[in-house]
Amino acid sequence: MRAISLAGFERTFAADPDPWRTFSDRDEAVKRDAIVHALGAGAHGRVLELAAGNGSNSRALATRALRLDATEATAAGTRLVAAALAHRGGRARAIRLAVPGRFPRARYDAVVVAELLYYLTPRAMAQTAHDVARALRPGGTLVLAHHRIDFHDFAQHAAKIQRLFLATTGHHWHVRTVRRSQRWVVLGCRLASARRHVAPPLG
Repeated sequence: MRAISLAGFERTFAADPDPWRTFSDRDEAVKRDAIVHALGAGAHGRVLELAAGNGSNSRALATRALRLDATEATAAGTRLVAAALAHRGGRARAIRLAVPGRFPRARYDAVVVAELLYYLTPRAMAQTAHDVARALRPGGTLVLAHHRIDFHDFAQHAAKIQRLFLATTGHHWHVRTVRRSQRWVVLGCRLASARRHVAPPLG
């Protein structure tokens, strides 16, 4: 594997607004439904989305959040996210942010991390894990959605990447598998208490 750089993602989104067909592919729609379902019933107050890409998940998440901060590391992607959220007004905003980095708000009721972790170095992922755990309110929900198989541009292997991320937070999580396919898995994780780790399901 040879990890794609941030500049590589920038070129990808600049050349094609939907390079992975996340808006049109049926499997992506199934995954997106699972991500939204993983949030749980009802509306959430403040929701943080990391690595929003082109905003294909952001649009769906905005329907379940009173305030959505959809963050994306690339300038081209941030513009695409803003366009996807344009109809939501001030309740949802696109923000440029490369992780690890300072989140727009100190506290969130839910955090969504999809298709990001294996693009980070172990050090960057560890810092992001600590930042997410610190920002998520007690009892808050973390949604993780990632491939189970490797692609050529990953920085880390996909297998067990979500387990490793949760373990790195140093917190206790109640974890449920919302949906799993041969290619990807979506987990719903509820933050229980600090500095006490429980092993989540594989994925």
